[in-house]
Amino acid sequence: MIFLSELLRATVVDVNQHTVGTVRDLVAKMGDPYPRVTGVAVNRRRREPLLVPWSAVRQYTEREISLREAEATLEPLTPGDDELYLSREVLDKQLIDTDGRRVVRVNDLQLSNLAGKLLVVGVDIGGRGLLRRLGMEELGKRVARLLHRDWAQKFIAWDTVEAIGREGGSMRLRMSYKRLARLHPADIADIVEQMSNEDRQAVFASFDDEMAADTLEETDEDVQAQILERLPVERAADILEAMAPDEAADLLAELSPERRDELIGAMRPEDAGDVQELMSYDEDSAGGLMTPEFVAIHQRLTAAQAIVRLRELEPEAESIYYIYVVDAQERLRGVLSLRDLIVADPATPISKVMIRKVISVAVGASRDEVASVLAKYNLLAVPVLDEQDRIQGIVTVDDVLAEVLPQQLRRRLRSAS
Repeated sequence: MIFLSELLRATVVDVNQHTVGTVRDLVAKMGDPYPRVTGVAVNRRRREPLLVPWSAVRQYTEREISLREAEATLEPLTPGDDELYLSREVLDKQLIDTDGRRVVRVNDLQLSNLAGKLLVVGVDIGGRGLLRRLGMEELGKRVARLLHRDWAQKFIAWDTVEAIGREGGSMRLRMSYKRLARLHPADIADIVEQMSNEDRQAVFASFDDEMAADTLEETDEDVQAQILERLPVERAADILEAMAPDEAADLLAELSPERRDELIGAMRPEDAGDVQELMSYDEDSAGGLMTPEFVAIHQRLTAAQAIVRLRELEPEAESIYYIYVVDAQERLRGVLSLRDLIVADPATPISKVMIRKVISVAVGASRDEVASVLAKYNLLAVPVLDEQDRIQGIVTVDDVLAEVLPQQLRRRLRSAS
């Protein structure tokens, strides 16, 4: 096992045993699953530093790197766009540990010779890595032995960290989805909350709209606002359009009035209209809690026609708790469960199988009233009606719980739904 910090102290000698200099850094070409070392940056006394191709290295230890040719014949290496200086651009930076769902600091890098190639295979995130870089690891071991403590190494495999890239000369996180796409948005949100504002912007810039929206919905409210305040207007508007209208309305309410108006103005008119309508209600009322995404079908349809209509609508899972039945004036006339619809004779009018007495709440009902109705009648969702009995939206049980539960429990609820 060899570490980057150890090689950084090595002397470089050529084929004639002439001292060329000391190792300043290693250059590695980014690749999947492991970066491959391609060059050695050498500090030379009274001369310009030299970047030696790794192919010129004959053998190496933590004390010495021997070259296979004379210094005078070396062809300097020019790094490519996909190559990094490991010490300068990776050590002390942050990476995403996708297995541990966390952001970690790189204290050292573990290297391994595989099939004749020197690869970066691990990241040291423990205190031993820091002391190793200071040349004090042995002292740390002795202290641990005196205290009868096990001073374990803390490594994570390179193939479990998210890939890195460069921008403006410093390291940036670049999401490739090869690893992060396997995580639940709630886990990604945990990772995002550990990042700096600058890194969050880089992360969201690389997500597609759906992934960004799902992740944003899971993050803490303060972090949500910070992200949307900094994203380009068009990009932020696209993400809001991909969110559930009630979630988007809640998020916009946390922004400055100027930023809120700017983003609403950049959204599609139909999405902006839904959000503005929700924001017009008191946030603690049924109108403020509801989502306008629900399934309503006309009472004149048969069971077979209703099923065809559902296929056309392609409703989201949250909005299909119940199927609401309305008349020509959009007034609520009944409710169906999916089970009732599926088992009904295809030719039967849904008005014959629907439940006519529908439990509902008014748009001005308080949050406590809505919660009481949901609990009393053991409902997953309750329709919200205006003064003309027209359905304006639905409040789901998790919408109510989300207002009273801590953030961590909200995520668990969403993950299970």
